[in-house]
This record gives sequence, structure tokens and C-alpha cells, in this order.
Amino acid sequence: MSSVAEQLSTRHLLGIKDLKENDIQLILDTASNFKEVLNRPIKKVPSLRDITIANVFFENSTRTRLSFELAEKRLSADIVNFAASSSSVSKGETLIDTVNNILAMKVDMIVMRHPYAGAGVFLSKHVDAQIVNAGDGAHEHPTQALLDSFSIRERYGDVAGRKVAIVGDITHSRVALSNILCLQKQGAEVMVCGPTTLIPKHITSLGVKVEHDLRKALNWCDVANMLRIQLERQDIAYFPSLREYSMLYGLNKGILDSLDKPITIMHPGPINRGVEITSDVADSEHSIILDQVENGVAVRMAVLYLLAGQRG
Repeated sequence: MSSVAEQLSTRHLLGIKDLKENDIQLILDTASNFKEVLNRPIKKVPSLRDITIANVFFENSTRTRLSFELAEKRLSADIVNFAASSSSVSKGETLIDTVNNILAMKVDMIVMRHPYAGAGVFLSKHVDAQIVNAGDGAHEHPTQALLDSFSIRERYGDVAGRKVAIVGDITHSRVALSNILCLQKQGAEVMVCGPTTLIPKHITSLGVKVEHDLRKALNWCDVANMLRIQLERQDIAYFPSLREYSMLYGLNKGILDSLDKPITIMHPGPINRGVEITSDVADSEHSIILDQVENGVAVRMAVLYLLAGQRG
């Protein structure tokens, strides 16, 4: 896989902002190797045979948790699964107490999803294990951004120079921030598109373009990453109705076929079919949504493998 000289510059994966461009390329190159492993008849490698990983999820997750779990099993790691809803957290136990109890069971690495931004950073300062952020509130979701970049690279050969439009609920999306940072570090141009109420006020300070007209954004881009509306994070009404949102910002086959050039459609999931994207778009040849899911396992294998190489 990677030589000793090729190591990540960070001990944890807390966010894309902590990664250098070399780190991103190393993860994506390593993921290419692991994707080849996943297509073999025997999909398992013994790379993490003596490592114990705890999946600590304080928030509901299906795809991310399954993807991490599968990545860990493919690397032959020992796994402990922890869901906050069925734990002592519901009895008032603190984050540090919960994790220290897990660490007392001699866990080497923690994959954590948490509803509060910065939970992974906080934890990394207080416990000895390596932390992988599987999503912290509306802040970052680094492995999603990495697998999105991997999928773009697979489609186009390179991320540099590509134009990527991120469409939808930018304000509440951890995927949007991680993707903006990850794409820019690799030399891509990024535009965000959505209603004014769902685009953060000072987002242009990140060096992204802002567009409120869906058709203009789609004609500009090579890749459109369609985000879902995160109703569970919205404490007030940011737009009149889902129907109106869908009429203005929903992508259907008619719009897709009328564009100046063919574009690639991505979605981090779960898809709200008929809201941000229709079924005929999600299932079309323009869509790489299922490739993203497949690539997620290879990218997470790469992250865990490279972080484990930091242990000493």
C-alpha cells in the first residue's frame, strides 16, 4: 500500500480543514488500491488485525455507520458498536465519561458522529485514542467529502479544474463545508446554489461563487452535488413549503436534458425523491450516487489504514 514515507500529517481525522493537499491525495490513492481489493473474490485484508475500533454514534446514521463498519471488517479490525439512544448517555452520562469507559476496554480508535460541532476536536484533547469524525452537527463530514472527491476523480480523471455546484440546504449541511474545503484544496472551483435563507451570509469569504438560479448553476458546472433539505436541523421555516422549494430548486429530467452540456449528478444521501431530485434523475446515467456509496467503503478503509499507520 503506502510506503513509510507516505504518512498523513495528522493523527486524527477531525475535518478537511486539518488536511494538506498531500494528505488528500494520499487518502485517494490508497482508496484506489483498496477499491481494487473490494472487487476481488476475497475482499478482506489483515491490515488492522490487532486494532480495536469503536463506532460511537450519538446521532442516527445508516449509510455512514454501515460503510465504516464494512470498511473495518474488510481490514480485519475488531469492532465495538455503540448507539447513544440505547446507552447511559440517555441517563445523563457525559461524552468524556462515555468514551473513557469505552477506552477502558482498550479501544485504539474511535469513529464518532455527534450532534454538536467540534465534539471530535474536544474529544481528541481529552482521550488517548485516535478520533475519526463521522459528522459533527452542521460542521464537517470529512469522509463524505473525500469519497465525493474520489468519485469525481474516478469520473473525470482529476478534480483540479472541475466546476462543482453544491445545491440545496448549505446552512445546515456538514457535507457542504467539508466538500468546499476538500474541492478547493485540490484546485476545483465551487459554487453554492439555493434560496437566500439556506445560504450562510458570509460564505463568499470561503472563496465560493453564490447563485440563486438553479438553471444558471447547472449550466456553469461539470458536477452538481444535490443536498437534501435537513428539516431535523431547522428550528424555523426557511422557505414556504417543500413543494415550492422543489419547483425552484428540484432537479428533474426535463431540466437535465435542456442543459448546454451533460453534467454529473451526485447526492450524499439519504435522497428525498421528488424534492431535491426526481427518481428519473437519481437513476439516470448522469448519476454516480451508487458509485459514491461503493467508494465510501474504499475511502474509509484508506482513512483507517493510514491513521493506524500513525500509531507508535
